[in-house]
Order: sequence, then structure tokens, then C-alpha cells
Amino acid sequence: MIFYFSGTGNSLQAAKSIADFNGEKLISIAKEMNSTRGRFEYTLQENEVIGFVFPVYAWAPPGMVLQFIEKLKFTNYKKNYIFSIATCGDNIGNTMKVLGNRLKKKGMDLNSGFSIRMPNNYIIMGDVDSKEVEKEKLLAAEETLKNINKVIKEKRTGVFEIEKGRFPGLLTAVINPLFDKNAKNTKKFYANEKCTGCGLCERVCNSRSIVKVKERPEWGEQCTLCLACIHLCPVKAIQYGKGTEKKGRYRNPNVNVSEM
Repeated sequence: MIFYFSGTGNSLQAAKSIADFNGEKLISIAKEMNSTRGRFEYTLQENEVIGFVFPVYAWAPPGMVLQFIEKLKFTNYKKNYIFSIATCGDNIGNTMKVLGNRLKKKGMDLNSGFSIRMPNNYIIMGDVDSKEVEKEKLLAAEETLKNINKVIKEKRTGVFEIEKGRFPGLLTAVINPLFDKNAKNTKKFYANEKCTGCGLCERVCNSRSIVKVKERPEWGEQCTLCLACIHLCPVKAIQYGKGTEKKGRYRNPNVNVSEM
């Protein structure tokens, strides 16, 4: 049972690879969180694997992922093997430690964890990678996933192949709270005159915050800053302030928009 959260498809690619190789079911965390249920209970099969796959947001798991785990409950849980994969531009700080502590509060142990470098998509700061770098990262990610699949298939414990970066404690403990404080701010989002009113941004919004009003999207108060609306807009109409207008856009080429 693989739970995933994804904005532009990087984490979905990883989750699909693990699910296909290990014969596991894929479950979207965002779709579950946006359902009418307040608690999420799942029945595990004998020796079923549990996985959490998500992008790193300012050196920690996305808030929605942590909120989901707080409400998560398994029946037939018998110390099932649990792993996690964090996709990132470069490094993940103490992301796995944060996730492991949250799982421990639920009486579960994180047995193994991995980080995978993927193409950059956080264009609020910086820009997307060049096509050459994007291709290199995606090819390297496929090789990394092959090794991860072997570890998960064999249910190896204590395997933590992660790139924390420099000063991981500082990054996660100081910068992440600042990110979270502003992550729900939607005031800078807007659609310019290129908008065709196709409604794709509304469909891919992980927070279900976007609604179409007079053929243009409007944002509510909830947001994860996954930037799916910006990157997946087919005419590059959606912006975040003035800083994204001249920057590139990215979607994982191994994932279809219809899957997101």
C-alpha cells in the first residue's frame, strides 16, 4: 500500500515504480484528504508493505502528508515493513527524522528511507533545471529506483540512503517553520490574460482551493504550494507574483496530467 503526494509528477513517478515492481496499491494522499472522511482507516494484507512517497518542502515532509499520518489507522497492522521516499532538488535535511517521529507517535516504525534527486520545480525561488540537467536527473532517478525496489522487495531494514545536505538540523528546524507559516498564502496567485478557462488548474489542485469564476481561477485560503497549477497550466497563464512570469515550467515526462 503506497501513499503518495505529488505536485508536478516527480513523486508520482517514484510511487508508480515502487507500486508496479512490488505489486502494491497506489493511494493519493491529497485525494484522501479532500474526501468527506475525517479519519482514514485501511485494512492490511498479510505482510503488506506500507510506503510514503512525497516531495520535500523546505527540508521537511509537506504539511498535508503529516496531517494525513495523524489521522491514519491500520487494521491488521503487525509491524508491517514501512519505507519512505522523499524526492528533492538536491537534499532533504532531517525530513526522514520528522517522518519517523510522526510515525512513532502512531506506534509505527520507519524501517527504511530514501531520497531521490529530481528536476527542480520550486520556481518561486530559483528556476527549473535546463533540459540537459533535467534529463540527467531523470535518468539517474530511474537507476536509483531500481536499487530502492530491490531493498523494498527484500524488506531490508535500517537502509537509509538519503542526502541530508549541510546543517540538516538547521534547515529543517528553522527554515521549514518559516515556510509553513507562509505556505497557505494564496494572495500572490493569479491568472493573466492568456487564461483560456480550461479548468485544469482546478482539477489538479491538491488543496481543492481553486474554483473557476467567470472563466478564470480564483484561489481560496488553503494551499500547499505544490505549484501544480502553475506548472501544469497549458498556456502558462498562472503566475505567483511577478517572479514567475519569465521562468520555465516543468512536468515529469513519465507521468500524464490525467494521472495527477
